[in-house]
Amino acid sequence: MSPVTAAVTPKGERRRHALVLAAGELLCEGGFQAVTHRAVAERASLPLASTTYYFTSLDELIEAAVEHLGTAEVVELRERVQALPRRRRGAEAAAELLVDLLAGEPTREQLISRYERYIACARHPAMRGVERRLLQTRVEAVTEAMARSGRRARIDMMTALLYAVDGAVASALIDDQDGQRPSVHATLVDVVDALAPIDDLV
Repeated sequence: MSPVTAAVTPKGERRRHALVLAAGELLCEGGFQAVTHRAVAERASLPLASTTYYFTSLDELIEAAVEHLGTAEVVELRERVQALPRRRRGAEAAAELLVDLLAGEPTREQLISRYERYIACARHPAMRGVERRLLQTRVEAVTEAMARSGRRARIDMMTALLYAVDGAVASALIDDQDGQRPSVHATLVDVVDALAPIDDLV
């Protein structure tokens, strides 16, 4: 039985999924260098040969893990945005909302993993599709969040607002701060009124 055929059997699907989950966990915990055939197999409690049986290469396994992580982030973010109550929010409240949505839930390791995956797209073209979709979803989330906060939400301005979040988070991670929330919040308070002003028509 070929690896392709084996992967579509129930047992094969379970094992393939276990390997993808294990690779995703390792990515979040230690970055790309942590994802090796041996580490993934051990984390999934499967034989070492299973990684090459169900995947043609380590790159293919990593790409599947990136797809899994990105899809999970997209689903969670959409659900959280749809649950937001509609009310007018001042700059402080709007900034706090954006921090909660985009940088509040993940652990430090998960945030580092997110930005490592962004950078990795430059070297791994196969990963660009899922990261582009994640970026688009995050822009849409910012747009909807600001609209639900009684603010004007132009796509170009919301893209810039998201970039402000990403820059602030990356800076906080580089500075090795205990928590990224205060610095990200401070950055957003300074720009939210300029990029997403209160909509007087709402």
